[in-house]
Amino acid sequence: MTGGDVATPSAVENEAARAAALELRIARLEKINGVLMDRVEQGIDSQVNAFSLFQTAIGLERQVRARTDELTHTLRALERANRELVRAKEVAERADRSKTRFLAQAGHDLMQPLNAARLTLSALEDVQTTAEGRGLVRKVERGLVSIEGLLRTLLDISRLDSGVMVPNIAAVALGEILADLAADFAPVAARRGLRLDVVPTGLHVATDATMLTRILQNLIGNALRYTERGRVLVGVRRIGGDRLRIDVLDTGQGVPEDQHRAIFEEFHRGRTAAPDGEIGLGLGLSIVQRLAEALEHPIRLRSTVGRGSVFSVEVPRCAAPSHAPAVTSVEAGRAGQGWGLADALVLVIDDDRDVREATVELIGHWSCRAISAADGGEAEARIAAIGQRPDIVVADYHLARGTGLDAILRLRRVWGEEVPAVVVTADPAREVEELVAAEGLELLHKPVRPAELRALMAHLLG
Repeated sequence: MTGGDVATPSAVENEAARAAALELRIARLEKINGVLMDRVEQGIDSQVNAFSLFQTAIGLERQVRARTDELTHTLRALERANRELVRAKEVAERADRSKTRFLAQAGHDLMQPLNAARLTLSALEDVQTTAEGRGLVRKVERGLVSIEGLLRTLLDISRLDSGVMVPNIAAVALGEILADLAADFAPVAARRGLRLDVVPTGLHVATDATMLTRILQNLIGNALRYTERGRVLVGVRRIGGDRLRIDVLDTGQGVPEDQHRAIFEEFHRGRTAAPDGEIGLGLGLSIVQRLAEALEHPIRLRSTVGRGSVFSVEVPRCAAPSHAPAVTSVEAGRAGQGWGLADALVLVIDDDRDVREATVELIGHWSCRAISAADGGEAEARIAAIGQRPDIVVADYHLARGTGLDAILRLRRVWGEEVPAVVVTADPAREVEELVAAEGLELLHKPVRPAELRALMAHLLG
């Protein structure tokens, strides 16, 4: 405005209203701009998040692919390992079967020369006229007995580990086993200056007779070996209505408590030696433990150092079998104390020349006449040549041609009568025992104890 112009109130109000409207519009535009900026920022954030998710997905996909490849590789390796394991198992099974056959054959081959040595040594003892000669024979015999025990233990452990030796549970007259063991160990106890007491019993137990006998043989043998003075006592106690406990008590050195478990391990010899200096491999109690586990007969040990030990075997009691028990070697020995073998004709069948000759020589010292052959055919021819049937046949089971059992049955058919016969074998297979028992024949295991053979022959001829 110029000069004397003066603004009117309405103009001022209009300008103020316009300014207010502009401010309101600016405020609205700022608000809209703010909302738009928030949306833009959210959009940008979403794009960033989407891109991040995209990158994450790609990374995960790569990891999944890598893990899948790794898993596929592992599965293929596992398949190859399984195939190799199957092949290895087949090889192991073939090796186990080969081992089983080897053990059966090795047991026979190892026992053959030992059997010949035992028989020859017995014949040698019969012709000794001096105390010195008899003493030397006894020393050699002790060495052979040690070798025999070691071989039997090693073969038993191998057969147990390979599953060849399995229990044949039956009702067994415990008194007969203990009586046989008493007769076997009486000379050992006498030689060591010890008293051996075996308490008789008429009870029967459910067990494998051969395996229980091996357990008690080892326990009694150990007791005698580690007892310097006093005695060894073998007795039976009832521990409930259906259980028995066989105790082998000695007055020996005792076993320290910290060795109670270790002495049942292979090759554990303990901290003290036997009084006579005898050295063992520490296998006796190991085979006891293995046999006891196979039979499920618990083994217990109570011992006081300096006072002695008690080894116990728990066995299930059972009723006596309804059939009459077979004559034991001890009973046969009693029946044959007068020998009753004089002038008897004995046919010996064995394809091992050394064993055959040793047996013939031994039988000759019993006032018997002997004729030998390598198999049934040769035996038939030799008997036909002399024109006299034998009074008794002693035949080895495994022959180069056939078996001794087949030879005996063949000769019986030819002669038309059941001549008494004894089958001798180093084969521990139960099938052999069953085949021989089925024909009603007697069986002896190698190495044969001459006294047992002589007593059994006397019993059969009596």
